[in-house]
Amino acid sequence: MAGVKRKSATSAPAETKVKSKKPKVEKTQSKRAAKDETTTRREKPAKKAKVEPESDLEESDTSEVENGFYGFSANKKGALSSSDEDQLDADDNLSSSGDEEAHGTKARGKRGLSHSVVKKDSRKQNGTPEEQAPSRLEALNATSSREAHAKQKALAKERKAAKPNADIIERSKKLWEKLRLKSHVEKDERKKLVKELFEIITDRVKDFVFKHDSVRVIQCAIKYATLEQRRIIARELKGDFRTLAEGKYSKFLIAKLLEKNDPEIRDLIISEFQGHVKRLINHPEASWILDDTYRAVATQEQKTRLLREWYGPEFSIAGLKSQGSVTAELSEILQESPEKRKPILDHLKTQINTIIQKKQTGFTMLHDAMLQYFLVCKPGSEEANDFLEHLRPDPTLKEGEEPDNVDLLKNLAFTKPGSRLVSLALAYGSAKDRKIFLKPYKDTVDMMAYDGNAHHVLLAALALLDDTKLSSKSILGELLPANDTLPEKVLNIVSDVRARAVLLYPYAADAKWLIDDNTRERLSEVYAIRATTSKKDPNTRSHELAKSIQPQLLGAISARAGDFATFSYGLQFMGEVLVGAPEVEPERRQEALTEVASLTTQILDPSSSAPSRPKKGVKEDSEAATEAVAKEDTSAFGKNLLKTLVQGGKFDPKTKKVIPIDPPLGFADMFWDQIKNDVMTWATGQGSFVVLGLVESEDFDRKSEALKALKKGKKQLEAAAGPAPDKDAKKKGEKSDSPRGNAGARLLLEKL
Repeated sequence: MAGVKRKSATSAPAETKVKSKKPKVEKTQSKRAAKDETTTRREKPAKKAKVEPESDLEESDTSEVENGFYGFSANKKGALSSSDEDQLDADDNLSSSGDEEAHGTKARGKRGLSHSVVKKDSRKQNGTPEEQAPSRLEALNATSSREAHAKQKALAKERKAAKPNADIIERSKKLWEKLRLKSHVEKDERKKLVKELFEIITDRVKDFVFKHDSVRVIQCAIKYATLEQRRIIARELKGDFRTLAEGKYSKFLIAKLLEKNDPEIRDLIISEFQGHVKRLINHPEASWILDDTYRAVATQEQKTRLLREWYGPEFSIAGLKSQGSVTAELSEILQESPEKRKPILDHLKTQINTIIQKKQTGFTMLHDAMLQYFLVCKPGSEEANDFLEHLRPDPTLKEGEEPDNVDLLKNLAFTKPGSRLVSLALAYGSAKDRKIFLKPYKDTVDMMAYDGNAHHVLLAALALLDDTKLSSKSILGELLPANDTLPEKVLNIVSDVRARAVLLYPYAADAKWLIDDNTRERLSEVYAIRATTSKKDPNTRSHELAKSIQPQLLGAISARAGDFATFSYGLQFMGEVLVGAPEVEPERRQEALTEVASLTTQILDPSSSAPSRPKKGVKEDSEAATEAVAKEDTSAFGKNLLKTLVQGGKFDPKTKKVIPIDPPLGFADMFWDQIKNDVMTWATGQGSFVVLGLVESEDFDRKSEALKALKKGKKQLEAAAGPAPDKDAKKKGEKSDSPRGNAGARLLLEKL
């Protein structure tokens, strides 16, 4: 036969050599085995079965192309389609390419050509390039992928349509898509859409809220709903709020309902939380909703009942009457029932440990519970020391790892109970503990200074730490940058009611204008503990702190004195800094005093200067109405500043004397140089008390010159002083109809 060579003696060794390299296929492989072998050995094509003797072979009268490139005895019954034929061509070409490169030369000389070689020769004969096979395969795969994706999409749509309420959910989602475009929907159209949406969801709210996509529709409806419509939705959901709080998406629905803080809706929701606090606070989704509800919208009575559930199972049972008054103060509960101390503290400690180990340390409820536990512990006892271990870093921590107490301490500082707990921990802790507790706040000092709760922690640290180098570096040093932005930063700090209390605490720790009542109450608690735990005198501590920041503040005054003079707190700030710590940087102090002296007219008469710094939240239209009041207030503070500086010290209300500072300021002579040409204008106007302080100052070397100038204008002083007030009428409380004179001018006349 032309296509097959017969066996010969010379071909036997070659056959043996080939067989030694490739295993002989004795049996036909199963489909699974053939697939595995093709996957693991793609470069070696499957070996053909042994060719039968010549008597069993017959040559095909058809071409190789017609027989699917198989050459001999094509299967006529199972002829392949053109697409399948192309698929097989491409697969065989990829699988045989590696083997042809390795054995192509030898295989052509062997009896029984391999399938890949026959296929390659046939392609050459037909003029079909090999490069077209991959492109045909990619086109086939792309077509198949698109068809499969379309089928999957259609199947998913059918399944979605088969679900309950699929039609109404689809309609509501289309309305939601329109409503959520704020800038593209007119007000009247939005009302129509909301009305249509409520027609769909009314009495079907529960069918929407437990699905991740349709719950957004209800949230949108609540956003644009009236108060009564919100209540309708809340009433429909009654009994399911706890389940909703535990949902990954439905929890936001509760937040939307509580947004307006309606009493009826709030009571419906919180009543379902009561009795389940332990479960909810440990739930990954519900814990945040519970804590936000507790912190933001719950009444004091509701907070009390929710917090009491941390103390044990008996406080969670609905309808169980508690002994004594209903209070969340653990000290009062233990005072009424001292036998419950151990079980309550054990349960509370377990709850606290569980939450801290989960690293969910931002909950206000957790901070309240920790504070209550610490308040009932005796200072210095084993219970108190064990509790403070939560605030200390793990001693087994490896180098380079972040301490586990950092997040807890940072979160505690920004809540009311947490900041109090940290302040008490600083007060009762040792010097080493105070350093450890303060270290995590290094990067957040600036943020804490402006926060209503966190700035209490900074004030407590400044009042308690005996190591003033540590406190000045870690707190005050973080507030004051060492670059050109220092003056602007100081100006912003002084403009803030909380931040300026931290900055000026070393200068005026007890000033009423600086410390509010709430902060003073918190500091008084710290001061009482400080008396037993601190060794350094408070005045010495404050003076050392003031000395550490004096150069920076003097530099800020020299650079921006004009800006500080435009508002009352800026004037008070300059007065405290210029009088405090006089021995530090005398040259810088003189520069600052010279700058202030050049602004005396502006300080006394604000109308001659730039307008006062506007307060936050004040509209421009109202500035004109309040301009006169603001200027009057600024003028009063300006007079106090100038009088303090010319007298050379602060006035002590106890001794009713001015306490001069050492070394002297020398501001009186600078001030006289500025006003000596207009001294009578000052003496008969708003600055009369400033001139009075000037002539009374012991630091004023040119007093005789000033008195001589005042004597020349004695008539002007008498006219400004007016008649003396009737002391008898004043004692009786009667109002005098006569015009009031200038009290400062009358006192100056007495000096003359």
